Amino acid sequence: MKKAFENRLLHGADYNYEQWLDYPEILDEDFELMKKASCNVMSVGIFSWSMLEPAEGEYRFDWLDRLLDRLHGNGLRAILATPSGSKPAWLSRKYPDACRMGPDGRREPHGGRHNHCRTSASYREACVRINTLLAERYKDHPALAMWHVSNEYNAGRCHCPDCLAAFRAWLERKYGTIENLNKAWWTTFWSHRYSSWEEIEPVDNSVHGLMLDWARFTSDQTLDFFLAESEPLRRITPAVPITTNFMMPDVGLDYWKFARHVDVACWDSYPRWHVDGNDETVGARTAFFHDLNRSFKGKPFLLMESTPSGTNWQGLSKPKKPGMHLLSSIQAIAHGSDSVQYFQWRQSRGGEEKFHGAVVGHAGAESSRVFRDVAEVGGFLEAIAPVAGSSTRAEVAVIYDFHNSWALDLAQLPNTVSKRYQETCIAHYSAFWRMGVACDLADSVESDFSRYRLLAVPMLYMFREGVAERLRAFVNAGGILVATYLTGVVDGSDLCALGGTPGGLTDVFGLAVTATDTALPADRQEIRLSSADFPGGGSYAVADYADLADPRGATVHAAFTVGELSGGPALTEMRYGKGAAWYVAGRTGADFLDRFYGTLRERLSLSAPLATVPPGVSVRERIGDGKRFAFFMNFRETAAAVDLAGVAYRDLATGEPVTGALSLGPFGVRALVAGE
Repeated sequence: MKKAFENRLLHGADYNYEQWLDYPEILDEDFELMKKASCNVMSVGIFSWSMLEPAEGEYRFDWLDRLLDRLHGNGLRAILATPSGSKPAWLSRKYPDACRMGPDGRREPHGGRHNHCRTSASYREACVRINTLLAERYKDHPALAMWHVSNEYNAGRCHCPDCLAAFRAWLERKYGTIENLNKAWWTTFWSHRYSSWEEIEPVDNSVHGLMLDWARFTSDQTLDFFLAESEPLRRITPAVPITTNFMMPDVGLDYWKFARHVDVACWDSYPRWHVDGNDETVGARTAFFHDLNRSFKGKPFLLMESTPSGTNWQGLSKPKKPGMHLLSSIQAIAHGSDSVQYFQWRQSRGGEEKFHGAVVGHAGAESSRVFRDVAEVGGFLEAIAPVAGSSTRAEVAVIYDFHNSWALDLAQLPNTVSKRYQETCIAHYSAFWRMGVACDLADSVESDFSRYRLLAVPMLYMFREGVAERLRAFVNAGGILVATYLTGVVDGSDLCALGGTPGGLTDVFGLAVTATDTALPADRQEIRLSSADFPGGGSYAVADYADLADPRGATVHAAFTVGELSGGPALTEMRYGKGAAWYVAGRTGADFLDRFYGTLRERLSLSAPLATVPPGVSVRERIGDGKRFAFFMNFRETAAAVDLAGVAYRDLATGEPVTGALSLGPFGVRALVAGE
């Protein structure tokens, strides 16, 4: 495996050095401040095309030469970006095919960023030229540690003739014949049959198969563009690892597939602390995304961007309260990151992000709490350096499937307003987060299920080819499978399963779902657990969705209690092979999920650092070099005490022994190593 860095945790930021070339005193100050903040890496060259190539064929690398030399001279490494995320004005004017075209046939004007046509031969050639020059010039530079290819790829769609031709060619490769396509898309509905590939226009939301394949093509074409602009980097600098920064998992890209082609996964994390409900909820949601990025390659990832304070693009954003910056930064480390990096190092004086948070603000640095918070993180990362490279071991996984998300977005259900696929996956994940049980995220097609003992598949509406068979094999081999309403409803072509759902697995679950009811707030639907199976029983509210199911051998552990569904199965278990398949027939709240998964944890003896943790406290372990590194994090604004249950720890930052009870202040965090 390619390694860009020694075994250390990275601390740095996006450094837009080129914005300050007319201010040499500021550049001098920057490098002094980087030392004081214990920074060891900077991401550079992002969005710098117009400075590198101000006119076609006219190259100016002198400023980048000085930057890399200066980074090296100050003991910092460079994550060097290619500039394709924002094209220069001369390129848009000379090569209009590089600009995207809307469905109305109009080219987008020059401006913004991330708005190039990924199929454009002109744009691809221009990217390869500049990337080749960068690779040849800096291949032996001692500061170069990693390539940062472009920036935050998205799936913005282009309807230009080149993209439509590429889409039709993609369809022809997939289906072979137009008749196969018609069958897969069920085009007899509304007389939408096609007689030739040229008739296909990706603008008709009534043909779900068409729009689903358009989403798939767009994702694939973005990956193809990434591979094309990465080619000279791979060829000229084969020992230098390559990455690109992922975003939230709802930008239209299949990151499971994309992740195969980067050497290390990384992402840009911007949770809205102190804004989106309580910070415990935000903490669980953020942990989900960290673990998703760790799971893409099953090894440590990099936190490429975060903010040391607030943002300017989220509608509402608040500065972090005292303690939150250290907590939120170390949370990323706890969930598998080997870095904490920021956008941006120094706040821009102008442009779209001049009010975005930064390590160094307009008013200066050293007198600000933000800078002190960043310096505190830098010192903490140096103190816990042995964590670098360590791994996470999980016995549990929650499936998060991008194709499933796209299909659900298109689905016109009786309840279309409450689908919330991502939120549902986070809800199931959060139950394990609150228990301190490590949890991976998994793809229904790409991931190896055999490593897990328990697999949760919330709202896996779409069973792509082979998924039903993979889930069957998992249960048959001894795995515990948990599915919910809206599972296995359609196949990979978005055609409905016949004979009841989950499609192809009704025998594994011992039931067949025949209808899904919309559970309105006025319906006051609830489920009641059997006290024989769950001591003490209990009733739990159901919202949005409730399945009408026909039991076919499954044991019923809970029943609906209200309305037409009253008495119907709400929670079932079916023994199959060496394992079992559970079905949760309604959307419940966190109280039920905690009770249900807590019971499964006890039955399966799922491992966790501690048997119990106080509310608001998260505990997460990383394992490496024979050591167990444990992170204790308090996401509440009140102090918490954690009973260490007789486990002896040593504080990684101070070296002091820790036994008995661990005290955590408001938004407090401690990093310990067990057994020392």
